[in-house]
Amino acid sequence: MPSDVFEPFRINTLELKNRFMRSATWDGSADSTGAVTDGSVAIYRELGKGGAGLIVSGYAFVSANGQAAGRQYGAHNDDMIPGLSRMAEVVHQGGAKIALQIVHSGINSGYLAGIGENLLAVSRMPTVNREHREMTGEEIETIIADFAAAAVRAREAGFDAVQLHGAHGYLMSQFLSPLYNRRDDSWGGTIDNRERFHLEVVRRVRLALGADFPLMIKFGVQDDRERGLTLNDGLQTAQGMEGEGIDAIEVSAGIGTSSQVIREGEAERPYFRERAAAVKKVVKIPVMVVGGIRSLTTARDIVASRDADMVSMCHPFIREPGLIGRWQNGDEAPARCISCNRCMAILQRGEPLECGEERRLREEAATGS
Repeated sequence: MPSDVFEPFRINTLELKNRFMRSATWDGSADSTGAVTDGSVAIYRELGKGGAGLIVSGYAFVSANGQAAGRQYGAHNDDMIPGLSRMAEVVHQGGAKIALQIVHSGINSGYLAGIGENLLAVSRMPTVNREHREMTGEEIETIIADFAAAAVRAREAGFDAVQLHGAHGYLMSQFLSPLYNRRDDSWGGTIDNRERFHLEVVRRVRLALGADFPLMIKFGVQDDRERGLTLNDGLQTAQGMEGEGIDAIEVSAGIGTSSQVIREGEAERPYFRERAAAVKKVVKIPVMVVGGIRSLTTARDIVASRDADMVSMCHPFIREPGLIGRWQNGDEAPARCISCNRCMAILQRGEPLECGEERRLREEAATGS
């Protein structure tokens, strides 16, 4: 009999109270240095008591030259540890566990491009109309070391796990994808070379953390763009990461996935489910799936069918941090998120994360319209 989504689950040594996971979500609440603020703590306090077994933080940059956006969390130096500790503490007070997601943005940093920095790229990209240069082998090694150092800071800050960001077109995706990786050295060319960065990061972080500390990855197993990463190559990389010590894989977007996003008015559509099922067939470690999940019925079906071991959500928790608690207490109506994506528009205007529909309703009530 398959396990239910509300039964406990284990990742390496990490004991979770259920199979629900809040996927990493940029919230725009860090200060200008990347440090956690009181606003950040308030967000995670609500998430911690909301019922999900595992909370994954918004992405934290591992290197100063790897920051993706303004007001993004940092894990690039020890000054970040006290704030991160506050975040972990309030999640624990609510009864949940928390992982720190760590990232390097590579060439896809709107933040660094906006302030005129010289972006580091896996390869020179003639189609990119901003200053950038190809990383040297020494710079690649430095960034791998930065991932390991950031992971250790997460453990020192009291986090229960670390998640690498290997999706959404950031640096790990760039190394794996032939769309971005046009190198002719040992880091590029064949899939065996293009996956090397993933395997080296996993190996180095595992060595830094030891065997028992949970290490996960959010993984874009396939690109949705012509001549991009194929599913077969992504599956090979998943197997390779398992061999190097990754403990769990959250299947998400690679490069070129805008058509996958649910739009307002569309029906629930767990669009990475088939890819997660494909990953699950080739690895023995836990697999999570994110994207388009809005109902308890679908979550249960995903786990019961063994397409994934855990169910991960992002947008529903922006409107309802207590969604899982509501479901577990008997109110099984689908998430109130309408997939309007106005929350992301609010962030991109430089404002802290907020549900756009809740804001609209509040403004209508205030004006009496």
